Amino acid sequence: MTHAHSHHHGVPAPPASHRLRRVIAAVLVPFALAVLAGLIALWPGSEPAGERSGIGFDQERQRAKVTKVEEVKCADVGAQIQEQGPPGGGGDTDEPRPDEDAVCEQATIEVTSGKHAGRAFTEIVAPDASRRYEVGQELVVSYSPKAPRELQYAVSDMVRTVPMTALALLFAVAVVVVGRLRGLAALAALAVSFAILILFILPAILDGSNPLVVAVVGGSAIMLIALYLCHGFNVRTSVAALGTLVSLLLIGLLGSLFIGWSKLTGNTDDFTGLIHTQYPDIDMSGLLLAGVLIGSLGVLDDVTVTQASAVWELRQADPSASWRKLYASAMRIGRDHIASVVNTLVLAYAGAALPLLLLFTIADQGVGTVATSEFVAEEIVRTLVGSIGLVASVPLTTGLAALVVSADRRHGAGPGSGPGPVPGAEPGGSWGPGAGTGTGADPRTGPGWGPGAPGDPGGRAAGTGSGPAAAPPEGRSRRRGGGGRRRRR
Repeated sequence: MTHAHSHHHGVPAPPASHRLRRVIAAVLVPFALAVLAGLIALWPGSEPAGERSGIGFDQERQRAKVTKVEEVKCADVGAQIQEQGPPGGGGDTDEPRPDEDAVCEQATIEVTSGKHAGRAFTEIVAPDASRRYEVGQELVVSYSPKAPRELQYAVSDMVRTVPMTALALLFAVAVVVVGRLRGLAALAALAVSFAILILFILPAILDGSNPLVVAVVGGSAIMLIALYLCHGFNVRTSVAALGTLVSLLLIGLLGSLFIGWSKLTGNTDDFTGLIHTQYPDIDMSGLLLAGVLIGSLGVLDDVTVTQASAVWELRQADPSASWRKLYASAMRIGRDHIASVVNTLVLAYAGAALPLLLLFTIADQGVGTVATSEFVAEEIVRTLVGSIGLVASVPLTTGLAALVVSADRRHGAGPGSGPGPVPGAEPGGSWGPGAGTGTGADPRTGPGWGPGAPGDPGGRAAGTGSGPAAAPPEGRSRRRGGGGRRRRR
C-alpha cells in the first residue's frame, strides 16, 4: 500500500498566481531599484583623512606582550596606595593615609609591532586593580608621541583574538548543525549585513552624507538581501519584506518627531563627543535616528517573517478559511510575539545602560530626573519608538499576508496546488488535489479537487471534478499489483 505524507512547516510556500506575483513585483521591484540607485549615489570615496587627536579610540595603537612580572613595594615605585583609617574616630585620623607596606606588581612590557617594536616599558599594577598581567600575555598599547619618552606607551586593552574567534566558530557550528542549509544561508546573510555596515554605512556617514538617508538605504539593502537569501524568492518572503518596509518608515517618522521634540542632540558621551570634534559636519541627531532604524531592523525581520509564515501555515491547515479567520488566528500568535519581543528590547537596552543606572541610583536622584536626562532619554526614545514599530508590524504584515493568500485562492491557486494527503481517498486511488473546481456532494470534488490519472500513488492529480458524485467514477475494476486501479475499456 502506498502512503503519501505532507509536511507544510518549513517548506516553501505554494506557487502564487501570475497575477499576484505581478502585483507584488510592481511594488518591490521599483523599491529594490531605488535602493540600488541609492547605494550607487551614496557610495563613499576614500575615507577622509584627519589628524589623530590622541584621545581615547583616536590614539595610535600597537601590539605588545608581557615579558616579566615581579612584586615590588608600592612606595618604592612611587605608587601611593591609600589606606583608610579606622571609621568613627577610633584612630588618630579618619582621613586616608599612604599604605607603606602595600605590595604592587611591576610588569615589563615589550612593544611587538610598529616603528618602535622592541622597546620596553613598565606598568605598575596596584593591589586593588581589576586588571592583572601574566608573562606571555598579549596586550594592546596606545602611543602618545607628544608625551615624554618613558610615558609614550601605555596599556589600553587586552588581545582577545583567540577566545572571540573560538566563540564565533562555536556560534557558526551551532547555527549550521541546527539550521542546516537554512543556517548556512543565515550566516551568509549575516556576513552581507556586516559588509554593508562596514563598507557602506559607516564610511558614507564619515564622508558627509546624511546619516538618516544612509541608514534607510543601507538598512533596506540589508533587509532585502537577508530576507530573500534566508527564506527564498517567494510571495511569503515578499509579504514579510513589505511589512518590514512599512514598519521601518513608521519608525523613521516617529523617531524623527520625538528626537526633534525632545531636543536630543545625540552627543551624550566621550565617544560621540570625539566624533563631533573630529567630524563637526556629521549631524549627530541624525546619527541617533540612524541607530534607531538599524537597531530595530533585525527584530523587525524576525516578527514579519514569523507572521507571514503563520498565515501561510494556517491556510495550509484550513484551505477554506476566510480572510477574517486567517487574520484573527494569526493575530493570536502575533500578540504572544509582541509581548516577548517588547520585553526583550526593553531589557536589552536596560542591560546596556546598567552601569549608568547604577550611578544614578548611587547619586540618589529621582526617577523623573533620571528618565528625562539626555543620556537615558535617548535610550527611552530608542526603545519605545522601535517597540511601536514592532507592534505595528504585526497587524500590518498579518493583514497583508491574509489578503494575499485570500486573493491568491480567488485567482486560481487553490489549496490543491501542491502535493499532500488526500482526505478520505482510497489508498492508491486516482483522486487527488487538482487545479479545477468541484460542486458535487463528494468532499473530494470540492474546490481544488478532481479526478486525476488512474493509479497515481500520491493522489496528485490535475483534473477537474464536478457534479454530484457520491462515489468514485464508474469504470474502476479490481486492484492491480501495487495497489493501483485501471479503467474498464
